[in-house]
Amino acid sequence: MNKSMLTGTVLGVAVATAAGSFAGYKMLSGPDFAEVLAVVPVTESVSTPRETCSDVVVTRQKPIQDQHKIAGTAIGAVAGGLAGDALGGGGKNTGAKIAGAVVGGIAGNQVQGKMQSSDTYQTTERRCNTVHDVSQRTVGYDVTYRLGDETQQVRMKYDPGSVIPVRDGQLVLSREG
Repeated sequence: MNKSMLTGTVLGVAVATAAGSFAGYKMLSGPDFAEVLAVVPVTESVSTPRETCSDVVVTRQKPIQDQHKIAGTAIGAVAGGLAGDALGGGGKNTGAKIAGAVVGGIAGNQVQGKMQSSDTYQTTERRCNTVHDVSQRTVGYDVTYRLGDETQQVRMKYDPGSVIPVRDGQLVLSREG
């Protein structure tokens, strides 16, 4: 055999062996990608508190100057006494004067009480409440994939798209890898 033929044969055998080894390795190592069949986002509710305020018109009772309603009672008693004197025939009928004064005093007390309770004013107050805004946040993705003849599921931090890389028979679940 001549030298060039021998070199060609050796090189041919070496290339064929390398190609066969590479093909055999590829067959043993499995696929490079897993096929993604479905991706479902996994979400959680996030509640964010915030304060809302508004101005509200409020009706308040004015402070009471005469808690015991002495002025109303006194004015009512005097008016009732005068009315009792006039109805009792004047001067001599003391019972009518006393009865008129008692009834007038009670009526004056009641009238002053009603007047005091309806003596109000309006003011504006600031009222605040805490409300919660609820939003959804994606925390991961449930991915259904097919690797070879098997269909499985995995949770990933990102949407992988249509395929997931495979290295040494294992899914590559991080973007860096």
